[in-house]
Amino acid sequence: MTSFKLTEDLIAEIEQLVENQRDTQLVSLLEEVHYADVAEIINELNEDEATYLIKLLDSDKTSDILTELDDDVRESILRNLSTKEIASELEELDTDDAADIIAELPEEIVQEVISEIEDREHAQDIVDLLRYDENSAGGLMAKELVKVRESWDVLKCVREMRQQAENVTRVHSIYVVDDEDRLIGRLSLKDLLTTSTRTHIKEVYIPKVDSVDVNEDPEEVAKIMSKYDLEAIPVVDEMGRLVGRITIDDIVDVIKEEADKDYQLAAGISQSVEADDSIWELTRARLPWLFLGLVGGVGAAAIMGGFEEMISKHAILFFFTPLIAAMAGNVGVQSSAIIVQGLANDDLKGSIGNRLVKEMLLATLNGLVLAVVLLVFTWWWNGDFNTALAIAMSLVVVIIVAGIIGTFIPLFLDKKGIDPAIATGPFITTSNDIFGILIYFWIAKWILGI
Repeated sequence: MTSFKLTEDLIAEIEQLVENQRDTQLVSLLEEVHYADVAEIINELNEDEATYLIKLLDSDKTSDILTELDDDVRESILRNLSTKEIASELEELDTDDAADIIAELPEEIVQEVISEIEDREHAQDIVDLLRYDENSAGGLMAKELVKVRESWDVLKCVREMRQQAENVTRVHSIYVVDDEDRLIGRLSLKDLLTTSTRTHIKEVYIPKVDSVDVNEDPEEVAKIMSKYDLEAIPVVDEMGRLVGRITIDDIVDVIKEEADKDYQLAAGISQSVEADDSIWELTRARLPWLFLGLVGGVGAAAIMGGFEEMISKHAILFFFTPLIAAMAGNVGVQSSAIIVQGLANDDLKGSIGNRLVKEMLLATLNGLVLAVVLLVFTWWWNGDFNTALAIAMSLVVVIIVAGIIGTFIPLFLDKKGIDPAIATGPFITTSNDIFGILIYFWIAKWILGI
């Protein structure tokens, strides 16, 4: 498969074909192009051109295209489609994707769209999914799966599987349920093929099967699937009944969204935004943390003002202030990043106390190495050993404190149910800057006797 490359020439060609309504050429040009690549093209078109292409191409392809479009582009296209046209698109999609699209529609047309779906079972499955919180396993799952009853024999099992598989894009597993639809195990395809047709499923199924509760957090589902290398995982309700399955492609989306959110938090952006969002939305996302930085800067300036006399006598202390603040911020971010990563991957072992002791020892070792280098340089440059010693000792203490703060804050936030990724951003940098400068001048005042 050759890799697709979106070019300005291709966009210009498609725009020209749309303008001249060269439908046959458009269909021929896009026939062999993957739906995700077509979505990439449509994202670059204006609203009218994008709608024209969606209406032109077959629903079995455009339905998949809709799921890959940017949210705002998809929203604008759906506004230009009739309820019947939207319903025809949804009929081609798995229930989870269809439910996601319906959830984006205005409330006043949702019921009308559902009523236009000809496959009533498909429509009912979509309605069932809409009842679940979008931030739960139920909101993430699809209803399409293959399940068999333990009371069936192999012959009936194969017959039923053939019928069910028609509605399933990819069969990852065959789930076994009892007469109450409770999940009790899974079925090996090899066992099914090598067993007599008269054998009952209860004699050959595998009772061990990993599953998640319908109310489970998507991040926890991602951890389970990653830990056990699962391509799909069944979802059960409060009574243990099999209600759906979550596949790896949905989990990849969850991981990507979480990574994007954590990256924005680490960069000091307080809500999910994109580059194309309005200036007002971008300002609301960025301003709180910029304000925090302003408060931190004012606080640092006020601290330095309290040591004005000492700075006037030892001006060299002023020159090393940015270094101390930067080292405090860097060490704090390093420590918090490791903890946040460990929390995300569920890799942290042992007590908080042990973690803090370990980080303190690590910070002490790093601080001593850096302090020796700084001591030699400052003594050589300034010629005053006491001043050089004050700066070097301050660096050691600042690094230790920054390491402890960077370790403790994300652990504390996680205990309180707050996303610890926030601790890797300006919050930890600003707090460590202030503590670092305060410690720096206190130690310098103590050693220099001022």
